[in-house]
Amino acid sequence: MTGAPIKILGLSGSYGTSSSNGKLLKLALDYAQNQGIEIHNWDHEKHPLPLVGEEGCWEHPHVKQLQDLATEMDGYILTSPEYHGTMSGVMKNTLDWLYNKHVGGKAFALMSTLGGMTNSNTLNHMRISVRWLGGWCVPQQIAVGKVKNAFSDDGSLVDDELTERMESMVDALVGMCRHLKGA
Repeated sequence: MTGAPIKILGLSGSYGTSSSNGKLLKLALDYAQNQGIEIHNWDHEKHPLPLVGEEGCWEHPHVKQLQDLATEMDGYILTSPEYHGTMSGVMKNTLDWLYNKHVGGKAFALMSTLGGMTNSNTLNHMRISVRWLGGWCVPQQIAVGKVKNAFSDDGSLVDDELTERMESMVDALVGMCRHLKGA
């Protein structure tokens, strides 16, 4: 491959990298990095975003930092826990700070975690938000159900099939990034 490297930003709908979503995002980003991709991971604990509409929120330095970083990226991996049938407030607020001028025409991959049985509610809601932002979601996606039992002590997924699906999703994201970038 010639030209600039592919850059991917990970956005978790949870605070903390030790959360289930933090672990899932780390697995996906580590896999991408092992493929030669430049990765970035937004850390909500170190750089919390204000709620959209809070007094002074429009000038908050973390908002500008997120928007500038997002603008530099070729693709994004989103992962959110499912709360009451939809994405977390953290994920929704993060997406609310991004606009077409930051992420439009770029590739996205979607993942979610659930305490119970696997479903696609959160994935579908994130897909709708990405569409409104002008982004392109890869068809591959994963939802990790019964999340309390989904990870081994070393942070890997217990289910090898889920690991393969996550890797396939990242491969598809990288391929779409290259296609959209013309690389």
